[in-house]
Amino acid sequence: MSHEPRLWEQHCCLPLLPTADITELTRYPLGSYLSVNIGYSPQSTRESLELVTQFRRDALTDGRFRLVHGIEDAWPTAPSADTDATLALAFDLEDSGPLEGDLDNVELFHELGLRSLLPTYNHANAAGCGCLDTDDTGLTAYGRDLIRKLNEVGVFADGSHCSRRTGLGIAETTSVPMIYSHSNFATLWAHPRNIGDDQAKACAATGGVIGINGVGIFLGRNEPADRAGRVEAMADHITYGAELVGIEHIGVGSDYSFDADDFNRMLADDPKSFSEEYLRYGRLQWAPPEDLLGAAEVPGLDAVLAARGFSAADRAAVFGGNFARVARQVWRD
Repeated sequence: MSHEPRLWEQHCCLPLLPTADITELTRYPLGSYLSVNIGYSPQSTRESLELVTQFRRDALTDGRFRLVHGIEDAWPTAPSADTDATLALAFDLEDSGPLEGDLDNVELFHELGLRSLLPTYNHANAAGCGCLDTDDTGLTAYGRDLIRKLNEVGVFADGSHCSRRTGLGIAETTSVPMIYSHSNFATLWAHPRNIGDDQAKACAATGGVIGINGVGIFLGRNEPADRAGRVEAMADHITYGAELVGIEHIGVGSDYSFDADDFNRMLADDPKSFSEEYLRYGRLQWAPPEDLLGAAEVPGLDAVLAARGFSAADRAAVFGGNFARVARQVWRD
């Protein structure tokens, strides 16, 4: 087993159920920061609040987690025995739907650990358009108000799953760095969920960071046995992003789904919510934490990047330093 560096994981998914097993997250190395999804377009305010309350309760009961209030909880400048022995836990919303149009709910969710929110999930809503919309009209007036509210409260404005014009609108509206929590580059693999070079450059111009994900269909490496290939493909996107916008604007948001069976079942049961590009691959495959972090039989991302000539400082920036830097600029305790 190779060395397991701590990781700033900007997006991963447990089942969106109160019965989800939060101990699955301990597959990440201790000392890491994890942003866990608590809802997207189908969830109501009540459902997402109940979910985050249950996740927080379970995390505290387990004892191997620390709840994030500020950046020092997430990525301390001087790690201690306690932070090295626990996982920092915060939350994200993959759609503004759970706000139910009430911007004051941003503050309510923030108090419970929300630190990242994206306006739209695949399809248009009150905030803007999604990446699967053919008629892309971008952010709405409400969407711009939402971005300003996220800035005010101290929550990342996130362009993943948004349409091109919505993503560019976030960059134009925000007064602090924006992020793409889990998005790859369309130039390398043409999928509607991947972002264009113009989106990446606009994000970087705000000071933001793009988190590269490990989802097979967004990497072009979805064969079940191609575990090493998914890690190599992630490294391809990191390399491309570093050349396009600079290594200081690249991180990791693997989008690993601990609810893989549920997600694949949802694809089969609700195909209208997704696109042909999602559906034609059959079952989706992900790079799990063990493969990503070199704790399995395939080389981890750190080793793959080192073999490509990335310095220790560059790898540390990708594995957490870059997202931590922008969190210091965006978050409020």
